[in-house]
Amino acid sequence: MAGKAIGMKTPGAREAEGQQARAPAGRATGPANTMKKRSCPKKQRGRPSSQPRRNIVGCRISHGWKEGDEPVTQWKGTVLDQVPINPALYLVKYDGIDCVYGLELHRDERVVSLKVLSDRVASSQVADANLANTIIGKAVEHLFEGEHGSKDEWRGMVLAQAPIMKAWFYITYEKDPVLYMYQLLDDYKEGDLRIMPEHSEPPPAEREPGVLDGLIGKHVEYTKEDGSKRIGMVIHQVEAKPSVYFIKFDDDFHIYVYDLVKKF
Repeated sequence: MAGKAIGMKTPGAREAEGQQARAPAGRATGPANTMKKRSCPKKQRGRPSSQPRRNIVGCRISHGWKEGDEPVTQWKGTVLDQVPINPALYLVKYDGIDCVYGLELHRDERVVSLKVLSDRVASSQVADANLANTIIGKAVEHLFEGEHGSKDEWRGMVLAQAPIMKAWFYITYEKDPVLYMYQLLDDYKEGDLRIMPEHSEPPPAEREPGVLDGLIGKHVEYTKEDGSKRIGMVIHQVEAKPSVYFIKFDDDFHIYVYDLVKKF
């Protein structure tokens, strides 16, 4: 899958079209900023194995996905990372899908016939390390092809180089604050990714003390517009922006990205 923005649709729409079968996370189609998520059943877990498992980080995998009475769909992807605070949770980049998913691959009974297709893939290298360092941690405008060939601007933030697939970058968007990954250097060179002017902000030492300390592994509660609540866990702090964290909710396989001090 190419990482170029122009010639493709907006992040949410691209994901829906990346594979005909519904993604494990069950994101609905439609404009990304108006998407609604279907309610997911309670997490299903298999029995923990007493045997030590091989390290599958960096490996290509395939598995089926079986949910309820629906037919099994087939998925292939690359395991990017194993979450230290919850080692059962893996971050996976599926082929044709732009979001990064968080799945308990060995425990979730909806994951069927998990197979390792290859040993650790060769870690790709970024072509321009200086340019990579320039865009990481920056607020950006990212151009995507909209309807009738128009270009839509998506404001977001480049978070980091992706693990394993080093030519790819983690990015999130104001309209859809989940974790995406694209090959952004080509977009930057072609003028489809623009760094926004930086606004002055207080240095970390001047921010309210204690707000950001020790959040990894903490459970959080989010109240939706309909009054229902979602429970999740803080699983990662972004090195380039220490106020920004990844959150994995129990009822969703997307990785959500929040700035806990201010909205970028």
